[in-house]
Amino acid sequence: MKAIILGILIGGMTISAVYSQDNESKYGSDSVTCVMNNSLYYEFFMQWKQSKYKNTSWKDAYNPWRWVFINCPASTKNIYLHGEKLVEEKIKNSTDKTAKEKYIDTLMMVYDKRIKYFGNEGYVLGKKGSDLYKLRPSAYEEAYGILKKSISLEGNSSDGSVLIYYFRTAEKMVKEEKAEKVILVDIYDETSVIIEYNLNKYASEGNEKKVKNWENVKGNIEVSFEPYATCEDLISLYTVKFNETPDNIELLRKIVKILDKKDCTESDLFIQALEKLVSIEPETSASSTELLAKLYIKREQYDLATKYLQQAIGLQQDNNKRADDHYLLANVYFQQKKYSQARANCYDVLKIRPEDGKAYILIGDMY
Repeated sequence: MKAIILGILIGGMTISAVYSQDNESKYGSDSVTCVMNNSLYYEFFMQWKQSKYKNTSWKDAYNPWRWVFINCPASTKNIYLHGEKLVEEKIKNSTDKTAKEKYIDTLMMVYDKRIKYFGNEGYVLGKKGSDLYKLRPSAYEEAYGILKKSISLEGNSSDGSVLIYYFRTAEKMVKEEKAEKVILVDIYDETSVIIEYNLNKYASEGNEKKVKNWENVKGNIEVSFEPYATCEDLISLYTVKFNETPDNIELLRKIVKILDKKDCTESDLFIQALEKLVSIEPETSASSTELLAKLYIKREQYDLATKYLQQAIGLQQDNNKRADDHYLLANVYFQQKKYSQARANCYDVLKIRPEDGKAYILIGDMY
């Protein structure tokens, strides 16, 4: 060990001799000691790593690392990459509760300084928020705020585990009555977009390992969300918001998306939100107006069904789907005993699909 330290001292003094004054801020006011302690902790850290983190070399690494962390925090990014492991080991081996809490504070400081000196804020905040919740569950509100900011910065690049802890911190807030249930619905919607993006991305790349990882993330959040995902709960949560701001386009899209995904499409809220969305965005997709028409058919409100089927036909870009809509509209007119309109729509089907047997049968039924 003496030989290691002597070699580091000589090397440190040699290297420091070539440092210019421009490097003073990076290596602190005492560049010789900074280089020495950087080299010293690094040597012991690598011994620990080579043992697969099983030996006790981390104990020898900790104090020189701590000196570097305090006195020349901008000298190298390794301070933070290695510091996480060293401080986590301190936390793991602390039997005194007060000391353990102090080491958790130190780990949070490691993340803050890493952001300050080396950036990548969104990614680092994800690690910070996740570790804070794991190590100090009582700080769930603080962890939630950190994770929320991380995801807002990282977006589709967010780590899957960050999404899981984001949902868990919010769930804890709901259980402790610090937040309403609707927050979980919003987070489920937000994280689902990120999950689907990554599943599609890695599937297209043929990366089965990544796809499996993201499927696990999806399953984890689905299981956590399930108790809050009943139609009754979702409708109750979103009805209040809908009544407050019925023209909020983003809210309308969210209501339609969530209720559709959870198969709550026959509810009054779903129909109201979809109808409002279609009225605000008349150029919306043909599938939305077609769905609205089908829901009104189930309710035997044929005039409204007719209105939206005609709108769907006007928006439809796919000829085959347009023929389907004409056939559906023909059936609606048939139910209303409007036979001439029904027959005309059957002929519209036949213009697109001349051998469509269903259209001929419906014409025959009319006669």
